[in-house]
Amino acid sequence: MMTRFTVLAAALVLAGCQALQGTPEPTLYQQLGERQGIARIVEDLLYRIVEDDRINHQFKGVNVAQFHRNLTDQLCELSGGPCTYTGREMRELHADMAITDTQFNALAEHLILAMEENDVPTGAQNRMIKRLVPLYPDIRNL
Repeated sequence: MMTRFTVLAAALVLAGCQALQGTPEPTLYQQLGERQGIARIVEDLLYRIVEDDRINHQFKGVNVAQFHRNLTDQLCELSGGPCTYTGREMRELHADMAITDTQFNALAEHLILAMEENDVPTGAQNRMIKRLVPLYPDIRNL
């Protein structure tokens, strides 16, 4: 004889199985809003960079449109999207910049805030940052 608890437990197990077989979890690329969403995140990041005296001098003279396009492509590619980053290698690009940990962390903070501003879930933000961490030695030229 099935009790109410047994029926409820069976229903929960079946619901869990259906969830596993249902709609797949969105990819990181999708959670970032695909290319259009990534472009918005990068745009918001650029505004934050301009306002931050800790790092804005590092971007003086940068072609903003090209930087926007390259960073969008890079984040798109790193997130598993169909983009290809064709910009310069990170080590070459940052060779003469003498970027400090404080500056690196400031940019990472602004990227996180830009993702938050664009309603990117925290888990997706963390996954994106995790994919950027391997670039750290080349950006810092260690």
